[in-house]
Amino acid sequence: MAQTSRIEWTEATWNPTVGCTKISPGCKHCYAEAMAKRLQAMGTPGYENGFKLVVLPDRLNEPLRRKKPTVYFVNSMSDLFHKNVPDGYIDQVFNVISRCPHHTFQVLTKRAERLATYFRHSPPPENAWIGVSVEDRKYGLPRIDALRQVDAHVRFLSVEPLLEDLGEIDLTDIHWVIVGGESGPKARPMKLAWVEDIQRQCQQQGIQFFFKQWGGWGADGKRRSKKANGRLLDGRTWDQMPELAVYR
Repeated sequence: MAQTSRIEWTEATWNPTVGCTKISPGCKHCYAEAMAKRLQAMGTPGYENGFKLVVLPDRLNEPLRRKKPTVYFVNSMSDLFHKNVPDGYIDQVFNVISRCPHHTFQVLTKRAERLATYFRHSPPPENAWIGVSVEDRKYGLPRIDALRQVDAHVRFLSVEPLLEDLGEIDLTDIHWVIVGGESGPKARPMKLAWVEDIQRQCQQQGIQFFFKQWGGWGADGKRRSKKANGRLLDGRTWDQMPELAVYR
């Protein structure tokens, strides 16, 4: 069944596929890979093969059984647009999304080219927010151009882990930006100036800005306690996100 999520910008997770493979620097310390190995060791169904990609058709109908309007992060443990997920299976996932207009589904991918190709001739359902991961200039920024090709009601960026200064970003037709630092024992640091620059650009362009976390490093550039102001940016929290009420 769907799991309540600890991710600050969603409410629950729905994983009709699990597992993935690494394609860019943002994948280096993948939280989902580490979690999959733990779930495999615990004997959790769906993780018998660890982090190897597996489609799980028995999970497709989970959102249909939930009547309470819910914000779902789709495939927190995988990437729906991975090359080994058949188009026909992606069709089934979006069919379920279409049949659940009372829910909001957040679909995030690093496979932006396939995303754009898949939606070339038809838009996603209005209750599907479509996003791409952006961790750096070389791999992340080009994904934004591909995302713009998708006629989604909400397009968003997950800038996590933010690994370098992104400079001036073309945020045309982007509605929401999430920023976060990397966590875990091998976390790479994120600098305050990088985050503030993204927040400034969002504010100037009227884009919703959500600061998720500092991760393993603080704004002072030092390792920090997990409980030490982990979500504060310039002394406050930033929890902006697109309006949900239109779907409810």
